[in-house]
Amino acid sequence: MKITKSARNAGKQLYRLCLVDGLLDEGRVRDVVQRVIATSQRNVPAILQHFLRLVQLDYARHTAIVQSATPLTAGVQEVIQAGVTRHYGPGIAMVFAQRPELIGGLRLQVGCDVIDGTVRAKLEALKNSF
Repeated sequence: MKITKSARNAGKQLYRLCLVDGLLDEGRVRDVVQRVIATSQRNVPAILQHFLRLVQLDYARHTAIVQSATPLTAGVQEVIQAGVTRHYGPGIAMVFAQRPELIGGLRLQVGCDVIDGTVRAKLEALKNSF
């Protein structure tokens, strides 16, 4: 679906309405979506599509996904969270996931920033160098 300039601007304006002190308010997002759906304008799907894209980008910017091969202790999680908060600022939600296929090490993703210190990534890099 092609998003027109007016639909893009409307989606951006709706996104700005949902910000409270620079952070996205989940309640406002739900309210805005319900109100936009209630209007029967012709370009509602395009507006909501762009709005959803902006919300997804905001979620990715404010969520740190930490993946490890084994479960991390509470102390290690706190150290990682402190480092992420120091680097990216407050308001970052932490998600810790276990992925045994990583073999060892950690993989951290915040938005489009990825720090991959896993054994699997190093093995892949070694394989590609040959």
